Amino acid sequence: MPFPIPDWFYSLDPIYQAFLGGIFTWGVTALGASLVFFTKKVNTTLLDSMMGFAAGVMIAASVWSLIIPSIDMAEAQGAIPWLPAVIGFLGGGIFLRLCDYYLPHLHIGLPKSEAEGLPTKWRRSTLLVLAITLHNIPEGLAVGVLFGAAASGVDPTGTATVASAIALAIGIGIQNFPEGLAVSMPLRREGMARGRSFWYGQLSGVVEPISAVIGAAAVIYVQPLLPFALAFAAGAMIYVVVEELIPESQQHGNTDIATLATMLGFCLMMVLDVALG
Repeated sequence: MPFPIPDWFYSLDPIYQAFLGGIFTWGVTALGASLVFFTKKVNTTLLDSMMGFAAGVMIAASVWSLIIPSIDMAEAQGAIPWLPAVIGFLGGGIFLRLCDYYLPHLHIGLPKSEAEGLPTKWRRSTLLVLAITLHNIPEGLAVGVLFGAAASGVDPTGTATVASAIALAIGIGIQNFPEGLAVSMPLRREGMARGRSFWYGQLSGVVEPISAVIGAAAVIYVQPLLPFALAFAAGAMIYVVVEELIPESQQHGNTDIATLATMLGFCLMMVLDVALG
């Protein structure tokens, strides 16, 4: 069953479509962060499950929405089908590794003394926001690249469609909910006011509409980059999954539940992309 898309959405500029997709994913981040207005604490098992679920969504999105279209498009352009996917995928991972090395940030659940990146005197709240912001850069790029490919007609294979781009935005948005919560809730537990905790939680998602616009513009104005750009976003997301989300989901001993949640997230994103896209 095709995804029901209103006619007016097709008439929008593809960059604006990507911007709206990024606004949606940012909004779901803010929705997760808003739980601090109702409680100071979230069950650790639930949070680990949500992080595992987010990992599963990102893995499936990387495969069905990004890697497979990258291979198909490269083949349609007469290139070696797997080469742009390999180069882009590794490039995305290297890009995130460099960001991880240089940008000061703090992973969820760790003391400030274990902050990564260049040494800094920034506050713990800022470091937590920057850690989730690293997650959101490749997510926004993925949404933007797919909207740009679908709406501008630069995809000769028809693999990328507006419906598949919307499905990706929905999947990314769903997994952003626990990320907003994971920033705001620890700050609230440490005594920060509800409003400020919410502010920092939603702030990590601001980068998504920005990176979505950048991704859409890149593939529209430099069309041969499309297979590389799709794989680049996939590589960056897989780096985040393996380096951060999966370890964070299993650090409290909830390994079985977190793993099952990862599989559930994978299946949901697969269904969104295949059935609706």
